[in-house]
Amino acid sequence: MLVLQTLYILPPVFWVVQILLIGGVFWAVKQIRSGLGLPVLVVLATVASWYVIDVLYNDYLHTYAMEFSSASRDEAWWQIALFLLVFLFLATPVHQLINQRSLRRSSQVLLLAKEGCDKPHIQWGLTRLLQACLIAWALLSLVAAFRLQGAVLYYFCPYLSYLADPWARDRIGAGFDYLLAVALHLHMFLAAMFGIVLAVMKNPKLRALALFGVLTSWPYLIFGRTRNFMLAAVIPGVLVWVFLRLRAHIAVKIVVLVVLFSLVSAWFNFVMIHRDEDSIAAVFSQEGFNLEGHTNVHQEGLNMFGELCWINTFIDQGIYKPNGGKRYWAEIVNPIPRSIWPGKPLIGIDYAILRGQGWEEQDASGAGVGATIATGLIGQGVVNYGQVFGPAFAAFLMCLWVAVLARLDLYGDSLGRIPLYSLGLILTFNLGRDITLLTLYTFIFGAMIVWMVEQMGLGKFSYAKTVPRSRARGMAPVPSVIFNGASLDSSPSDQGNHAPHSSSSARAD
Repeated sequence: MLVLQTLYILPPVFWVVQILLIGGVFWAVKQIRSGLGLPVLVVLATVASWYVIDVLYNDYLHTYAMEFSSASRDEAWWQIALFLLVFLFLATPVHQLINQRSLRRSSQVLLLAKEGCDKPHIQWGLTRLLQACLIAWALLSLVAAFRLQGAVLYYFCPYLSYLADPWARDRIGAGFDYLLAVALHLHMFLAAMFGIVLAVMKNPKLRALALFGVLTSWPYLIFGRTRNFMLAAVIPGVLVWVFLRLRAHIAVKIVVLVVLFSLVSAWFNFVMIHRDEDSIAAVFSQEGFNLEGHTNVHQEGLNMFGELCWINTFIDQGIYKPNGGKRYWAEIVNPIPRSIWPGKPLIGIDYAILRGQGWEEQDASGAGVGATIATGLIGQGVVNYGQVFGPAFAAFLMCLWVAVLARLDLYGDSLGRIPLYSLGLILTFNLGRDITLLTLYTFIFGAMIVWMVEQMGLGKFSYAKTVPRSRARGMAPVPSVIFNGASLDSSPSDQGNHAPHSSSSARAD
């Protein structure tokens, strides 16, 4: 009944947004083979989750309708519509411009979903990726052991007592604190990769090594407080297993997904209930997993429509003026360590103070706020470039991101591309709170690891090495092939899934 009442008072532009979303979904489905469709679908789902579902989940009728003027709410809906219109209009030309050399290729994810991941070159690539991740995980574990000393057990197994955090630092880093941030994002990437390899690896021994990686890397993220870290670590492997490994009817896959996401939702409820206590892990070790008495847990943070209304209200009242791209600039220069640039601009502090998070006395970290406030991917555009150009610019940035993901899909038969692609799809949802490198560092560091593996000469694949000697005798010689993104199967059926191309145009970047 409440939902019907909410839908009744929503302005006509709300339905314009729904038409754009639905139309965009139908268009994106037709673009899946080109590599563009699935990333676009994820962006549309992100906008729908952070803005449309927001107004239904957070009781629009008794919250936003009471808190904001109708003008601010209508402006917010028009900005969402503008974002969607520009995004859907620019997605194809941006993709064609960035990926012009690979437009003749087709989606490798779609091919793997149909034929599975058991082909030799796919399993070979997963093996090389697992080797690199295990080496990186060993080095990272040594650093953690050095920093934590006798408490290192609770880094790997926080569920035994408490969470030992070797990467903790102040909100504003100093000295070599940026290395701790690098270590955290590297941990997240490795955790996601172990899950993906476990989901599709065929070799039992290698699958056992991937399982070891999962059991030792996931608990640190799962028993923390940050839900987007949990999503980045767990969900890529889950989705890869369901869509690329599980050979079942789509209805069965949907049921499996519903069950798995119900478990994730239940854990999020547990985290929300106890997030104000000293340690989620300590509560779990003492009380176990118990939601008794907490049947209607409300997930906080799903309020990007509300933040967009706040931004419009502040601008309309003259309290806040768009900063001309300064916040985007702060995001771009964020990788520069503060030890090198002490005056590096802060991200979102001005808006956090405006939203009542400022402290009269400077806090120990030097930020001057109790917490930062996410503005949402559309609101972030507004605080940078205003109420018209802001949403359009945010849409352009998401088009760039979609083109990057589409490229990974088109070169999905290259080393590490599909795992990176899976991680990128999940991080897209996290970008709904802000388009920020703080979210994308995990992806960037992962791409660097894949690049390093290739540069060290480990990115070469030979079919001859995958054929047993007994079978190899009497067979026609199979030439070694550089594993560079070209189709490696010599069977006519597989070759038909790729457009013809020269060896020079087949190289993966």
